[in-house]
Amino acid sequence: MCVGPLRKICHWGPLSALGMIKIITLMTIHCSRQWWSPQESVLAAGIFFLFFALSGSALFHFMSAIFEGPGYLTLKWMPEKAADIQYLQYCTVCQGYKAPRSHHCRKCGRCVMKMDHHCPWINTCVGHYNHGHFTAFLASAVGGCCVSTVILISWVMTVLSLKPLSFPPPSVYMLILVIFSIGLSIGVVFAVGMLLYFQILAIVRNRTEIENWILEKARYRRDETDAKFVYPYSNGWRFNVRQVLTWDCSPVGDGISWPVIDGCDQYTLTKEQLAQKLDKRKRARRYRIVKAASGSKFPITHGFSVFCHPPCTDEPRIKLNVGDIVIVTRWKKHWIFGEKMQKGGKDVGSKRIRGWLPRPCAIEVIENVPYNSDNLSKDD
Repeated sequence: MCVGPLRKICHWGPLSALGMIKIITLMTIHCSRQWWSPQESVLAAGIFFLFFALSGSALFHFMSAIFEGPGYLTLKWMPEKAADIQYLQYCTVCQGYKAPRSHHCRKCGRCVMKMDHHCPWINTCVGHYNHGHFTAFLASAVGGCCVSTVILISWVMTVLSLKPLSFPPPSVYMLILVIFSIGLSIGVVFAVGMLLYFQILAIVRNRTEIENWILEKARYRRDETDAKFVYPYSNGWRFNVRQVLTWDCSPVGDGISWPVIDGCDQYTLTKEQLAQKLDKRKRARRYRIVKAASGSKFPITHGFSVFCHPPCTDEPRIKLNVGDIVIVTRWKKHWIFGEKMQKGGKDVGSKRIRGWLPRPCAIEVIENVPYNSDNLSKDD
């Protein structure tokens, strides 16, 4: 059983990533040593040490991103000025207010400072404190796999050529391992390279994945008015990059107070979030469950369309019984998202039951009720 710090890496994500790093590194070192010839000693040595540096950097920043963590708000956190509470959302799980740019992660169970997303590969969130390490890991992994691909493909071409080999012929087993490693390296270059692109874009814009969604809703909400929402945290790409990418990958700031552009304040974004929550409550509808929902991600008893069109999100699916009441806030063609109303009221800090359910399971109640603090908590 994993205890203490080991619990952070005893998860399929980190273990899988470490396994891929190990396989690619060992196969690349093995092939590089055999591919090394006197005529290519300088070039081969340079390529080998470049790969070794990138591989070591990827491993270091990967472990740093895990053990450094994203940075969590203190439990029961409150702003220094009590009057600022009106601009913040309250987290019923952490029993405190959410600081600007902070969001609650249901998988970590805490409010994360400058939360970008929860990454299963590092088994934690990407946030204020580990954003630099995470980005450096992605860059090192992509660069290392590019070099590895060159070495491994060159080795395979040498083995398959008709020229005499300067090393013992490899076994079929070894040849399969090398080809498999090539596939892993190319997969990392494309998949992780795409993630690296989005992370660099987020750093240049000083805008997390969650804030992108908030900004998109802000623009949509204001389309019918002349008012324009101004994103408060982007102070130019050079300034934005220096906030995250430092020499030691340590972020600038405390994760609570942020530099903002002229005309904005610390709560510009949180005020917009509260306005969006209010609009959301006004749109909410009450639904009654008429067919039990199993909570499965791919239910087979609600029709072919429901089974083949699941929501493209890691948000949970909820299990419900006939007669349960759900307050629905989001709609898709075959699925709806809502929160189950707790019988007898809901105590502060009690676990909220919310998620996606198949649309055929519920029908809308004609007597719509307002979506307020009496039936659902404010931080939905």
